[in-house]
Amino acid sequence: METIVILSFLGVAIFLTLMPGPDNLFVIVQSISQNKKAGIATALGLCTGLIVHITAATIGISAMVYQSTLAFSLVKYTGAAYLLFLAWQSFKENESVLINGNQKSLNYKSLYRKGILMNILNPKVSIFFLALLPQFVVKSNINISIQMFILGTIFLVQALFIFIIISVFSEKVRHLLLSKPFLAKRMNLFKGLLLVLIGLQIAFSQK
Repeated sequence: METIVILSFLGVAIFLTLMPGPDNLFVIVQSISQNKKAGIATALGLCTGLIVHITAATIGISAMVYQSTLAFSLVKYTGAAYLLFLAWQSFKENESVLINGNQKSLNYKSLYRKGILMNILNPKVSIFFLALLPQFVVKSNINISIQMFILGTIFLVQALFIFIIISVFSEKVRHLLLSKPFLAKRMNLFKGLLLVLIGLQIAFSQK
């Protein structure tokens, strides 16, 4: 693959990753409500989920999901319901746990799994790759599917890098919020509302 094609794709990938969306909002939620390590664990899960979507787009499964209204809706509403369930759990959290720093030892494996589920249960990601990757495929001696997988891997790596940066800066926002008693007492509500927003964003998304 030509260097200019890879660089062009990388530029587009960075731009799209930085745009507000379910994935980076989910990383922000975990980093602000817990810490940057929680955000990074979530980001690792999200990027693991990307492997599924990239593979699906490469071998054509995404196209089948896109063509099936039932399959698309089933995955979409399952993902939205999962996020709304997480939001409900957040609303139930004891506000003093976050304020006083009495959180139990974080289960990063659980956050990792949540990241995977959240990403896999968003069918828009597969459709996104199905639409984006072929635009950068060129005539060469490299198989089209291999080219798409390479491009998908580049997207995954840059996304993970950006998510880690987002986690670090979001933790700084967390410290700022905790320094404001009024806001600190409502950290769980803030987290829950963001999760509701992400869930609704997925639920009402169109093909």
